[in-house]
Amino acid sequence: MVRRNGGAYLEKKRQIKHVQTKKRMKLLLQQTVLFLTLLATLIFSMEEVKGVQKNDSSKEVPEETKMEQAILAGGCFWCMESDFQKIPGVKDVVSGYIGGTGDDPTYENYGNKGYTEAVRVTYDPSVLPYEKLLDLFWLHIDPEDAGGQFCDRGHEYISAIYYANEEQKRLAEKSKTALQNSGILGKPVATKIIKADRFYPAEGYHQDYAEKNPIRYKFYRLNCGRDGRLKALWQGKQKAVNSLGDSSKYTKPSQEELKKELTPIQYQVTQENGTEPAFHNAYWDNHKEGIYVDIVSGEPLFSSLDKYKSGTGWPSFTKPLEPENIVEKEDNSWFSTRTEVRSKHGDSHLGHVFDDGPPPTGLRYCMNSAALRFIPLEDLEKEGYGDYKELFEKEVHGSKQHRDTSL
Repeated sequence: MVRRNGGAYLEKKRQIKHVQTKKRMKLLLQQTVLFLTLLATLIFSMEEVKGVQKNDSSKEVPEETKMEQAILAGGCFWCMESDFQKIPGVKDVVSGYIGGTGDDPTYENYGNKGYTEAVRVTYDPSVLPYEKLLDLFWLHIDPEDAGGQFCDRGHEYISAIYYANEEQKRLAEKSKTALQNSGILGKPVATKIIKADRFYPAEGYHQDYAEKNPIRYKFYRLNCGRDGRLKALWQGKQKAVNSLGDSSKYTKPSQEELKKELTPIQYQVTQENGTEPAFHNAYWDNHKEGIYVDIVSGEPLFSSLDKYKSGTGWPSFTKPLEPENIVEKEDNSWFSTRTEVRSKHGDSHLGHVFDDGPPPTGLRYCMNSAALRFIPLEDLEKEGYGDYKELFEKEVHGSKQHRDTSL
């Protein structure tokens, strides 16, 4: 019989227990580290999301401008849609049917149901007031034609303004009367002013037709004689038509609206008589042909034909394009007396005029780019300033040489 060594046995047992305890502690430590890592990751992620939310909320998100709608008829809705989509301030144009009886007209039966082709124009009134929209409407139709428009005949293609409320009705009647009394047309204005009822959007293949079917659309428009008639009717008269709803009716947007619509530097310059940095502005070195209009009101102010390189770092002109749109005031700021230049209708601060300019006027109209919007020569027609194209044509074909605007 072998006698067990009690001390060795206990020592061995203690060692085994120690190893097991050590393993358990190691496992617990690993689990703790893993837990703390996951917890830290979670906390970091929450803080990151919180930080992003905080940053997002700290940004000033401008309140969305309330859009308005107008329903206009001027013959083929393909053409009306295409024309109005190009106008600044227009957000959406939908072709459709209005004015008939019975629900859900289609392209196959809308004529039999008494409907007329029309477009529903969604626009930003802070950029394009309803009155200005009507000015442009006249330029895209033949208001003398009571039996349709261009090659399209019948009630399906009459010209009409469909008013949604009494204010639209008042402004439409005012615009029609102004056109009638202006002497621009040789015949009475046949365009109707009608209370709008339900507007039915046309089938999908009619929407954006000019964009989807450019060849077919151009062929139709050319053969219908639309552009030829519009040119014969309105050439040389666009300026007069654009002024139908100007000056007396122009309402300057509120300061709150202007803050939303203008950039900070545009607002600072036009509304707070500020000055933008020299050589760091949009038009000081602009060599393109076109005209410059008020960023707020859109009234024509200057032409590239009168622009020259003054070396000041601001766009400079020898004379205004439309002197009646310019207001000059004495400015005694900055310890000197200068002549401030403002726009008549928009009342925007534009810059100053000095008597150190080149011939023939000897004047330097030193303007802020932030107060201006440049309209290139090729866009004058579609933006309603088509009458000014003649100025550039005279420079090319007339007796005097065409000005090199790259100087």
